Amino acid sequence: MTVFGKLTAFIKKEPVFFAAALCALLSALIVPPDGAYFQYPDYRTLCLIFCLMTVVAGLQSIGLFSILGYLLLKLAAGLKSLSLLLVFLCFFSSMVITNDVALITFIPFTILIYRLIRREDHLLRVVVLETIAANLGSMSTPIGNPQNIFLYSLSGMSFSQFAAAILPYSFLSAALLALCLLWGKGEKTTLNIQTDRSTIERDPRFFQKLAVYGILFLLCLLVVFKVLPYGLVTVFLLAAMLLMDRKVLRSVDYLLLLTFLFFFIFVGNIKRIDLISEALSSLVAGRELLSGVLLSQVISNVPAAILLSGFTGQYQPLLTGVNLGGLGTLVASLASLISYKYFSREFPEKTGAFLRSFTGWNLLFLLVLLAAALLLSGS
Repeated sequence: MTVFGKLTAFIKKEPVFFAAALCALLSALIVPPDGAYFQYPDYRTLCLIFCLMTVVAGLQSIGLFSILGYLLLKLAAGLKSLSLLLVFLCFFSSMVITNDVALITFIPFTILIYRLIRREDHLLRVVVLETIAANLGSMSTPIGNPQNIFLYSLSGMSFSQFAAAILPYSFLSAALLALCLLWGKGEKTTLNIQTDRSTIERDPRFFQKLAVYGILFLLCLLVVFKVLPYGLVTVFLLAAMLLMDRKVLRSVDYLLLLTFLFFFIFVGNIKRIDLISEALSSLVAGRELLSGVLLSQVISNVPAAILLSGFTGQYQPLLTGVNLGGLGTLVASLASLISYKYFSREFPEKTGAFLRSFTGWNLLFLLVLLAAALLLSGS
């Protein structure tokens, strides 16, 4: 493959990273680099995202999530209970391990299970609802997704303020998911699924590593709630990983961190261009909720959160907007692309059906939740 071909393939694989780098570069042509650039990034957010991604990658590497998934499958008695279990596994796990990790872990797991019971005809709907569940469940906690980590850190809001902005929609989301899954007649199908833990690959030092990662995760939570300084925890985590499991450091999504950095540069430069800054501030002011939802449909909710945060101080409606904005188009939440890639790779003939089903379900959830948000906000 030529250099141009490799570049094209990379852009297709990482379009948001490329767009962020391009925006940063173009804005730097207008505002030449100087000492003020070092003030642009939110270093606390960058370090916190790095630490959380490292811990989650470590827990994934020792097989924890697969073990928990297989153990939970013992509770499934039929197709309806199986779909409920898998969808809410994504919903609740994403609150802690983030939406993208939940989908990376459980979408292949779901495909495997439905193939084992020879019911691939039910798979498309379950995968779509799992994707919605991961995106909505992840909004429920300050560490559930990158935009929450960023806005919670930037705004200095209390947990009660965060809860007021998000939890009403989390509860409504859970109710909508349950309603969609329970609607209709259940099929009486015996599920002969192997749930023996001996069939699952597990790290030989599973319990030792689990204890270390548990401690590191608790330290990350103490950073989230501003009990410990982020610099100290970051250094401690790096030292622990280098001593115990340095290969996990290669699993961290460094492109996501660079994407954040490039958007910080872009927003910082735009804020120094008075004409553009004033226009964007007046456009966003009082419309944070709708701005977050609409912009997310085009550039996805993480970049939308970073961009819009530079032009408003009303972080609660913005937090609601960019989280609900993860519904809608396939690019509204980049985590959704994970489900699309897994499903289309296994069932290329059903790619069109997936996109139609995904768009239909996402728009339904978005319309209901946005209507609730507008009603609660008095807009």
